[in-house]
Amino acid sequence: MNDVMLKCLFEFIGTAILVLFGDGVVACTTLKKSKGENAGWVVITLAWGLAVMLGVFISGPYSGAHLNPAVTLGLAAAGTFSWALVVPYIVAQMLGGFVGAVLVYIFYKDHYDATSDPATKLGTFCTIPAIRNYGRNLICEIIGTFVLVFVILALSIDGNTSEVGMGALGAFPVAMLIVALGMSLGGTTGYAINPARDLAPRLAHAILPIKGKGTSDWGYSWVPVIGPIIGGFLAAALYCLIYCY
Repeated sequence: MNDVMLKCLFEFIGTAILVLFGDGVVACTTLKKSKGENAGWVVITLAWGLAVMLGVFISGPYSGAHLNPAVTLGLAAAGTFSWALVVPYIVAQMLGGFVGAVLVYIFYKDHYDATSDPATKLGTFCTIPAIRNYGRNLICEIIGTFVLVFVILALSIDGNTSEVGMGALGAFPVAMLIVALGMSLGGTTGYAINPARDLAPRLAHAILPIKGKGTSDWGYSWVPVIGPIIGGFLAAALYCLIYCY
């Protein structure tokens, strides 16, 4: 297996694990008859942070553990990652997000059947805004992803970690960042901040034979894609302005 394929394989596995545990905790806390039903937002944000950490531990030594197209694009824009690897990484991340979501459905199939509310089912796959205001929702996703990517870039400077991306050394601080983002800035949109954890599972929701699933809310689907991409590029611009000149 060549080096590019190996990197992409670990991006795929890491993203699949991230979504399996991340979407899994939402399914656990929201689907009917689950032992974790109604556990709440704190449990969700903590588990999402741990989900990121697990994905980073798995893929960090091999691919840098981007696990997020916005991170990949942001690092490339900042000049710390090769543009030649951007498309292969994003394809691997999207495939990983899709597979992770399918595994959540298989795992919680009986609980999906026991849940009648379509929005609850959709929410285990992708984000839904608390108050639908596309402009403000977009701004929230931009700000959340900006913070994520800027901190990841900052971790690559001297005095932090020597790895660019979310290498294994940066797993814990990035996990804590995800928890903080969820607790502080996640109340509006559910803080997707990652197209691979939102668009790919949304596609899985549309394809899977989920009983009474309703729509996949494609009218909102562009927000957790465009917002993170913009946020990633803005983080790269500020990073270059502060650290590169």
